[in-house]
Order: sequence, then C-alpha cells, then structure tokens
Amino acid sequence: MNLFDIIFYFFAFITLASAGIVVFSRNIIYAAFSLLFTFFGVAGIYVLLNADFIAVAQLLIYVGGILVLLLFGVMLTNKVVSVDIKTGTLQTLPASLLAAMTAGSICGVFYATDWKIVQSVPDVSTTTHRLGEMFLTTYLLPFEVASLILLVALIGAAMIARRGKTIF
Repeated sequence: MNLFDIIFYFFAFITLASAGIVVFSRNIIYAAFSLLFTFFGVAGIYVLLNADFIAVAQLLIYVGGILVLLLFGVMLTNKVVSVDIKTGTLQTLPASLLAAMTAGSICGVFYATDWKIVQSVPDVSTTTHRLGEMFLTTYLLPFEVASLILLVALIGAAMIARRGKTIF
C-alpha cells in the first residue's frame, strides 16, 4: 500500500463518515457542519484524480457559497421563528432498501470489473489550461447558452420572490 492509497482511504473515510452524520443527524446545524467535511473530502478525492479545476470549483461553489448560505439561512431562520429545528426520519424502511440496492449494485460493478494495478505514479498535470481553451473555443456557444439560462432562472426567481405569490 503506497502513500496515494492511504491518502485516498483517508479522504474516502472522511467523506463517508461525514455524509453518514449528515443523513442520520437529528440536528440540522450538526448536519450542515458535517456537510462541510463531506465537501472537503470530495474535493480531496478530486485532487487525487488530477481534476484540479473541479476540486477548486467544489471548494468555491459548494463550501464557499452553498454551505455558507445554508448555514446563514438556518441560523437566521432559527432565531426568527424561535423553534428548535430538528429533522425527522421519515420512511426509513424504503430508504434503507434503496440504499442497500444501490450499495449492492456498486459492489457488483466493483467485483465484476477487471482492475489493472498500476505500479508507477501517474503523470501529474493540470487540466485548467485545457479546460479554459475548450470553454473559449470548442464549447463557447453551449457555455454561453448555459449562462443565459441560469441568468433567466435567477431573474425569474427574483421576480417570483418579489411578487410574494406562490406558484403551487
């Protein structure tokens, strides 16, 4: 077992343990802070896969944006309503069956795959330059269309929120 294996198992353990706390925690603040460690573990696995751009995006978007927004929302809402916010476990049996089926499928694929053992350390190179070239040449139109769709969705959400009416 080499150093990369040990680092991978460390990040995998951090990710799975904190994800388990997110799922099974009855306190939403504990679940949110455990989600922080889940995001960091996933970013660490991305770094091990030489996907540096995705790892940095994971840290900036999920940890820096979404998790902070979630924590502020929970903390501010908790004080306004002055209700102890707890999550409940609903439909535990169907969720357990679905999780067991998913884990069985993953284990089946894992054991059916012919894994090649690489003895040497792979070449470490960054993907940022190549991704930047692809975004500005080959995939410029889809990238701009996706950004326009996100902008329209953001404007629509702001209009719905300002109107104060619910759709459903």
